[in-house]
Amino acid sequence: MKALALVVACVATGALLAGCSSAGKPTNKDDSAFTYLLDRPTNWVENKVETLPPLPQDSSLLPFEVSGNTPLHFAIDPTSLTVGSDGVVRYTVVVTSPSGARNVNYEGIRCDTYEWRLYAGLNADHDGWDRTVANDFTRIENGALNAYHAALYQDYLCANKLPTGSAKSIIENIRYKRTATSLIH
Repeated sequence: MKALALVVACVATGALLAGCSSAGKPTNKDDSAFTYLLDRPTNWVENKVETLPPLPQDSSLLPFEVSGNTPLHFAIDPTSLTVGSDGVVRYTVVVTSPSGARNVNYEGIRCDTYEWRLYAGLNADHDGWDRTVANDFTRIENGALNAYHAALYQDYLCANKLPTGSAKSIIENIRYKRTATSLIH
């Protein structure tokens, strides 16, 4: 009797499992109607950058720390920093060597993909922008000695793949050296 009950239970379980399968073949297709918002494919489009900010004034630059091992000095022009509706934080950065040589770039960091791009650099005459140096978004490098993009992303501009706040709040955090790790209590 126990053997018959065991056979009936096995047949019933097999029939139940066969009814739950999709023709007996596994599939990767999601048949549910619900899809998480972050799992949806994106049709991200970058905002157009038609106008560039004025060249930075030395008196308004806000320095930020990248590494104690680099002799270079890094600063952001607060008047140029914007947070776009496309999730890109755009800014002018000034990198100065100990001898006084400077690189001035207008750049953007895309928070959702950990990427950066160059929109323009200071021209050879040092009196305007040069758009010919622009590049596409590329992955941010973490380990480089002068990895200021990583420092900006991690310390001030982005958290959880989103901008950390408005341009005003980001500028205040840079001004008062409130990094992401210093804000954790």
